[in-house]
Amino acid sequence: MLLWFTTGEGATSEGDFHEAVNVAAVWNLPVIFLIENNGYGLSTPKSEQFRCKNLVDKAIGYGIEGIQIDGNNILEVYDTINQLAMEIRKDPRPVLVECLTFRMRGHEEASGTKYVPQELFDEWEKKDPLSNYEAYLIEQGILTPDTVIDIKIQVKRDIELEIEEAFNEDEPIANAEQELKDMYFPYVQQVIQPNQSSIEKRYLDAITDGLDLAMQKYPNLVLMGQDIADYGGAFKITGGFTAKYGKGRVRNTPICESAIVGAALGLSINGYKAVVEMQFADFVTVGFNQIVNNLAKTHYRWGEKADVVVRMPTGAGTGAGPFHSQSNEAWFTKTPGLKVVYPAFPEDAKGLLLAAIEDPNPVLYFEHKYLYRSLSAPVPNGYYTTEIGKAVRLAKGDKFAIITYGLSVHWALDYLKQHPESGATLLDLRTLQPWDKEAVRAAVKATGRILILHEDTLTNGFGAELSAWIGEHCFAYLDAPVMRCASLDTAIPMSKVLEEDFLAKARLAETIDKLLKY
Repeated sequence: MLLWFTTGEGATSEGDFHEAVNVAAVWNLPVIFLIENNGYGLSTPKSEQFRCKNLVDKAIGYGIEGIQIDGNNILEVYDTINQLAMEIRKDPRPVLVECLTFRMRGHEEASGTKYVPQELFDEWEKKDPLSNYEAYLIEQGILTPDTVIDIKIQVKRDIELEIEEAFNEDEPIANAEQELKDMYFPYVQQVIQPNQSSIEKRYLDAITDGLDLAMQKYPNLVLMGQDIADYGGAFKITGGFTAKYGKGRVRNTPICESAIVGAALGLSINGYKAVVEMQFADFVTVGFNQIVNNLAKTHYRWGEKADVVVRMPTGAGTGAGPFHSQSNEAWFTKTPGLKVVYPAFPEDAKGLLLAAIEDPNPVLYFEHKYLYRSLSAPVPNGYYTTEIGKAVRLAKGDKFAIITYGLSVHWALDYLKQHPESGATLLDLRTLQPWDKEAVRAAVKATGRILILHEDTLTNGFGAELSAWIGEHCFAYLDAPVMRCASLDTAIPMSKVLEEDFLAKARLAETIDKLLKY
């Protein structure tokens, strides 16, 4: 397989370009990186884009071959690319090709060309690839001037006919329900029930078990992430996987989250499944564009699936500070096209992971670091899946309801254990996109008082969406305002004392008391 990566000279300043070339170089991938160097990124000249003499010189920094060609010479471009393609199919490797060219019009119609000196137009007009190739074909006796005229007339006629057909087409019929469906690759989950037998497992080991079973079931599944191969990952979740499945399927990556998420999408397009591990959920910011613009929108844009799971080790409680402790699920729950799951127990961690890997749509899988080794519980043996989009009720009462997910579920359980008289319903959402609206509605009807609890910061956390929906759809059942208990609107402190005060758990009891007294 031969891959193409085409870009203009301006985009070579983007981080995605550097990450892509670096990954291709490290993995020795069969990729032709074609740079269309027309001298300007919209109006910014190349002298303000890079300091190297030529863009092809960038190849040296990555240890790959670089070739510069006349991008206006059709035969030189064809011969060079054709020869490279044949070579790379026999000897896979990445090659950077810089095509020197120019644009005689603006970047787009609105920008114009006033920023370009006239002498450049005069110089490049003589290098017009179509005019020169036309003259060459006439010189070689392949075409005649009359044939050229006939071809141009026919091309113009074909274009005008296609334009006319396009304008004559009916406008699409607006259908909100269909638009919502079009955000996701068609898929109906068939839940696989767990076996009766189970074994005590830590939260972390349940995730390992799920990945292991998925690797066995799907020979086309590839795992990617920093240090996940022989080292077994920062949290040792993939320990021993390379010996079992090989480094081709358990791939260490450079530190380049964006390129790896993009590579995962590429694998999906070519019939593979991919699981990407963010070493910490915080690091997803570097791959944010790939997730919210490419994974999320690929099916809506051109009908292709994005069969990718992004594992997100998340959350505070370990004194890891502001850059390794964030709960950032709300960044993704508002993005159409993504699914978001967040298990609180080992059994759900395994079942939801397997369900996420089965699903051909992109899934953000949040796994709480604090629970990795601190929580153990019975986990069913063998392969099973948990329903995505289905909440579970962990306690039933009629005085108030706590709606929560993730580590916050355990804070709520601790509270109920200390206050057995509280008469609370406890709802674990498990999935945040899609989320179980009927279960939430039932909790509101049963109690009339709702507390939304989550570890994320208060302002614009996922609880805000839940609160708004309840206020809009369940107002008639409420006996008190919906209340939220969340973490402080600050960065996460490194100090253990300050971190404990930051977390929502520190205000849970007083918030419940306030709700019940209303």
